[in-house]
Amino acid sequence: MKQIRLISFILFCSSFLLGNCANKSDVIEKRLTDSQLLDTVQYRTFNYFWEGAEPISGLARERFHEDGIYPENDKNIVTIGGSGFGMMAILAGVKRGYVTDKQGFARFEKIISFLERADRFHGAYPHWLNGETGKVKPFGQKDDGGDLVETAFLMQGLLAVHQHYADGTEKEKALASRIDKIWKEVEWDWYCNEQNVIYWHWSPKYAWEMNFPIHGFNECLILYILAAASPTHGVFPEVYHQGWAENGAIVSPHKVEGFSLNLRYQGTKAGPLFWAHYSFLGLNPNGLKDKYADYFQEMKNYTLINRAYCIRNPKGYKGYDNNCWGLTASYSITGYSGHAPNENSDLGVISPTAALSSIVYTPKESMDVMRHLYMMRDQVFGKYGFYDAFSETDGWYPKRYLAIDQGPIAVMIENYRSGFLWKLFMSHPDVCKGLNKLGFK
Repeated sequence: MKQIRLISFILFCSSFLLGNCANKSDVIEKRLTDSQLLDTVQYRTFNYFWEGAEPISGLARERFHEDGIYPENDKNIVTIGGSGFGMMAILAGVKRGYVTDKQGFARFEKIISFLERADRFHGAYPHWLNGETGKVKPFGQKDDGGDLVETAFLMQGLLAVHQHYADGTEKEKALASRIDKIWKEVEWDWYCNEQNVIYWHWSPKYAWEMNFPIHGFNECLILYILAAASPTHGVFPEVYHQGWAENGAIVSPHKVEGFSLNLRYQGTKAGPLFWAHYSFLGLNPNGLKDKYADYFQEMKNYTLINRAYCIRNPKGYKGYDNNCWGLTASYSITGYSGHAPNENSDLGVISPTAALSSIVYTPKESMDVMRHLYMMRDQVFGKYGFYDAFSETDGWYPKRYLAIDQGPIAVMIENYRSGFLWKLFMSHPDVCKGLNKLGFK
């Protein structure tokens, strides 16, 4: 708890200086070391998943609006993928002393108890659940059943929690065993629909009508690795190589903004930055290679492309520079949008999660953005860390958060500082077997 008191003192000092310094932002910015700034951002963002969690399930709310206004009265709708990220953020929070071991364990018991009784479809969870009842809330008309991608993000978090408790006390081992049961009940092979590719959705009412086979590269690499890793419903290597990699067509060497990429990105030369984040919260990209890519170098260049595009700023938006960059899927003025480094997808919206969650690839460049945004904190920083998105061009600074964007910030900061979540996830024996099965080194 000393860590919490230290953070509170830092925040108090920051507030005091804000009211008493002529050049207040510059003074505060210089007083925080990198470690203090990282801790301040990580703690606030962790609290989205701790203090801001849906109270009955303990899972992550899909969104949080500081103005208290929610679309379709969905304040208690929880997100499955965001909850997987949130569990990893909570593990890091326990490690950092933001909450006690006892508090962390109690929260995970609540979460697992809810997941055991919540709706599942051939072992897969839906995109959204009602946090009070555990019943599916359709993400769309036909998206009312299993969402295997969101389930993969959840399992990434659950397997990290499993490893944290697997060799603990009898109570902790029992919780790990319950997680193992949930993990083994996901029918990855069934979601192949009798083909050598994995499908994203299945509905008890509409079956396979959404018809979304998953090919790479995008955010779904983790799904194929977990599908291969499953000891009960695992897929053959051919599903990865023929489905995800499309018999090698995933390899498409090209340059963007002067940086080399080896992979083909679906529909674009370089996509939104969450494609470099979601699969790699537990999956350690450092040294990770298969016959298609060196994943650390690929994701580093992918991040630098995003940064270089913003610095070039071909559409002349206000605020874009070497200290303010980052395009990814987030809120925008007209709704949720997949911002990316090309003129069609660039709407003048900076999403803090984009650069901050890339800190493992571009530590100096991401820290520069973090310091710049912290100096803007009156506009872009709230009770749960940096808001989801903003536009200086349009003077648009909504006080809103999305779980799927907050989670990677807290998790990747911890991985940058200690590699803690990578160590947990990569130590799971099933994960190791899955990687070997697919030819990763």
